Amino acid sequence: TMMLVVSMPFQDSVLLTYAAGCVGATILEYVTGVAMEALFKVRYWDYSNQKFNFQGHVCLGTSLAWGFLTILMTEVVHVRVETFVMAIPGQTLTIVTYILTAGIFADFALCFKAAIDLRDILIKMEQAKEEMVHILKRLDAIIASANQEMEHRKAALVDGVHNVREELVEGMAMRMEDVKGSMEGKLETLKSMALKSSAVLENWKEELMELKTKYAVNLADRNRLGGLKDAFQRGMIRSNPTMTSARFKEALEELKQKASEKKENGTKEQD
Repeated sequence: TMMLVVSMPFQDSVLLTYAAGCVGATILEYVTGVAMEALFKVRYWDYSNQKFNFQGHVCLGTSLAWGFLTILMTEVVHVRVETFVMAIPGQTLTIVTYILTAGIFADFALCFKAAIDLRDILIKMEQAKEEMVHILKRLDAIIASANQEMEHRKAALVDGVHNVREELVEGMAMRMEDVKGSMEGKLETLKSMALKSSAVLENWKEELMELKTKYAVNLADRNRLGGLKDAFQRGMIRSNPTMTSARFKEALEELKQKASEKKENGTKEQD
């Protein structure tokens, strides 16, 4: 439709028709690409690996091809389509127009919803990954802190034992009652230190179990999201093999792989 509109004032000149097609289609492709990436967080086509491209949304080779396609559309395809349409009775044409319009809007709605859902899946997969990375960092911190805490507790415990031994040696010249009282005090101190060490380990244990549970939940969520149960979404990914995402590159590649695997499995089942 865009090609017909932009080339309409230049129907008498093939050269101007070509130029209008090149410019009009390139502008539309660029605006559409930028808008879709901003909305869906994905590039559904990417010319970054092509020469003379602009931001990966358009490139010279494709723009030149749009011009030739415009000539084909206006000079060959549209002429025959117009002849066929004008031969249809007015009332029938109106009904067909309504049906086609409804179909176009329905297709647009389904595609838009699938693209939005795909964007949400990518966002949630990335959030799950970030949460797992956060859990791993916290685990590293706990391990380091626990090791340091245990070393301190161990050193204090050893010092306490040495102190008790020294007290016993010194107590040889003391009265039995005094030795007994001193011994009981030192043993209580050592017992208290041991209980504190056990409490510290128990606190770490509780947090470690909580982190383990969170990690398992996030991993399960990411695997579930990457399963791509929606056939429409898998179809969108397979029909746009060059789609990329700077922000969700890893997650998108994972979805591409899953979509490809499901297609291969489906083909094998049919065979």
